[in-house]
Amino acid sequence: MAQPAPSRRPPQLRTPHTRPTLGDELIVTPQRRLRSPHQGAPSMANTCHITVDTAHDLGPLDHSWNFIGYDECNYTYMPEGRQLLARFGTLSDAPYYVRTHFMFCTGSCNGTQKFGSTNVYRENAQGDPIYDFTYYDLILDAILTSGNKPFVELGFMPQALADPAYRNQPSLAGMDVYREVGWTYPPADYRKWHDFILAVARHLAGRYGASEIASWYFELWNEPDICYWSGTAEDYCTLYDFTEHALHEALPDARLSGPACTGIFAHNGARDLMRAFLRHCREGRNACTGATGACLDFITFHAKGSVFPADVTAAKAVPSVGSLVHQVRFGLELAREEGFDDLDVVVSEADPDGWSAGGIADNPNMRYRNTEYYASYVAAAYSRIRDLSREFGVHVRPLAWAFMFPQEECFAGTRTFATQGIAKPVFNLFAMLARMGSHGLPLRSDGAPDPACDRRLIPDFDEAAPSHYTGAGAQTAIDGFASRADDGSLRTLVYAHCDDIDEDGVTDVELRFDGLGKGRYRVVQYRIDDCHSNAHAVWLAQGSPKYPDDRKYATIKQADGLETIGEPLTLDVSESGRPATLWFVMPAHAVSLVRVERL
Repeated sequence: MAQPAPSRRPPQLRTPHTRPTLGDELIVTPQRRLRSPHQGAPSMANTCHITVDTAHDLGPLDHSWNFIGYDECNYTYMPEGRQLLARFGTLSDAPYYVRTHFMFCTGSCNGTQKFGSTNVYRENAQGDPIYDFTYYDLILDAILTSGNKPFVELGFMPQALADPAYRNQPSLAGMDVYREVGWTYPPADYRKWHDFILAVARHLAGRYGASEIASWYFELWNEPDICYWSGTAEDYCTLYDFTEHALHEALPDARLSGPACTGIFAHNGARDLMRAFLRHCREGRNACTGATGACLDFITFHAKGSVFPADVTAAKAVPSVGSLVHQVRFGLELAREEGFDDLDVVVSEADPDGWSAGGIADNPNMRYRNTEYYASYVAAAYSRIRDLSREFGVHVRPLAWAFMFPQEECFAGTRTFATQGIAKPVFNLFAMLARMGSHGLPLRSDGAPDPACDRRLIPDFDEAAPSHYTGAGAQTAIDGFASRADDGSLRTLVYAHCDDIDEDGVTDVELRFDGLGKGRYRVVQYRIDDCHSNAHAVWLAQGSPKYPDDRKYATIKQADGLETIGEPLTLDVSESGRPATLWFVMPAHAVSLVRVERL
């Protein structure tokens, strides 16, 4: 039987007693299914049934996703950095909280991959401090003027404060040993570090005001359980004691967190360090004051869905949503075990994999970052983290560790929101999320992910992020969450995601709204898939130019915004409470935002 021709016309709405018309190929029925122009014969998967209960309010919807970050602090104020920050700052749920590394480091103040510097602290020949906030302020000002807020990472160690033992380390690349490892060392004198933090905090208070800074987030260090910290767990706790005392002396209402360690598994150094840190904050001897414990305002740790090493001949591997979410669960369980289950949590790096600066030229599996797969992965992961937040009764906020790299080849596959100023599909996911409403509504899906599938597919599931997981046999999960906006409109986000990047099946979706009042409604569906809100697909069609000329660039750029499927539809509800249903098709990697508003 011949398949229907590909089309981008809108899906159709119907009430439950209206039969779909087989002559219209865009009304999905078991006999006739819409397919993508890039797919072969469509899958005969069962219909996924999703129901939104519009009559019951779940309370305020926390826009927990407005956190982003990146390594290279000096990229913040570059033209490309300012441009991207401005795109986030103009989203309707801004501000976004911006975290970046290397803010205290000593160097040239020229941004490079995986390093940055501000020279905020130096010393004269007598060992007296010299403070220069020029670049430090430039970074924070760029964040604030873009309409966003700083998530201030207090790190790493200025060269003049670092324990001079680092100088005994051999240079691995014939470079400055401080740049290679010195910034990872504890201070030679913790009192000097205390005075440094106090000076920074007082400078911030004078420049931005204590009331403004109370809305920021602060975090001590990054991943002290691995190579970012050359001290012990006890040294980190000592650093926290002196940091917390100094910061809160100048800024009593500042929110400070730790330990920002890597993924939490059943048995690993991150778990050990986080447990030791939480116990120290609860009952340890404070190294700065001699009292018991230390003030902890919220908790941070990281989660990654895979590890992709540098290997240009790497066999197929994909990220695992389940592995990332599993790490978040472990972290929340650990916080509960240690008596901190009442504190908010920021997963201050929550990403599909662990190497932001690597691209396709380093490992071909990085290709996913350019595509709709990255968007559907983040939507799936964030949706499941929301489920954990409700289960544990705490706010859990994932931070997307991604930004941009200036002057790179177009769609180089680095973990970025934009390439050469062109927004990737994953940015459009955040544009969708920003449109979600202020109050949650119940949503049920019979295509929701089965966590047991995650564990079954990945060997050593509890021990490490996977590096050779292919996604073969992974479920195509279809789920989401629903909301009501302040203007009364309904906003429902639906994602379809399969860990297997090569899965190209499609699924019929029946999205039913229960409890609508009598009247006429306007329905708009935004979509990210292989041919909507997808500049990468247009870039491929333009011949994959590394540096597009003006004509090709304009064509690609035109496709980098959030798109709708067809024209808005009108829905008539003849009587209050009568269900209304939207039928559409989801490829295995896609995200839809359905907005329903009364006319």
